[in-house]
Amino acid sequence: MPQSPPKAALLASPDDVEAQFYEALREADIDKLMAVWADDEEVVCIHPGGPRLVGPAAVRAAFEAVFANGPVHVQPDKVRRVHALSAAMHSVVERVALNTPDGARTGWVMATNVYLKTAQGWRMVTHHASPGTAQEPPELVEAPTTLH
Repeated sequence: MPQSPPKAALLASPDDVEAQFYEALREADIDKLMAVWADDEEVVCIHPGGPRLVGPAAVRAAFEAVFANGPVHVQPDKVRRVHALSAAMHSVVERVALNTPDGARTGWVMATNVYLKTAQGWRMVTHHASPGTAQEPPELVEAPTTLH
């Protein structure tokens, strides 16, 4: 009897989940990608310019369609993290390598990844990516006003 693929490796932190998520995109590995998602009917994924996908089946179908075109050559950059005891939010600038008729180009996508600590370890519950740009988006950072 064939064995089902293993779930995720131990995902001990939101950073572990994020690393496996982007690795799965670069490898076009749907099982590895789905292993980072929480087993919850309310998980949400929004691809750039796409509809809101709710539930694991909708998320899986969307990524299967993406992977039909091959791996996604994406690298997370400039990660901003907000962590609490059992929840975390990462704001990520995704650097995407694109093949265009004019040759290789780089696109930039702003994404938000939300993680929850579950009985199975940390898992993704939301991935929301904005439409991409041809130039790296600026980052406006407010300087702290209080010195501790």
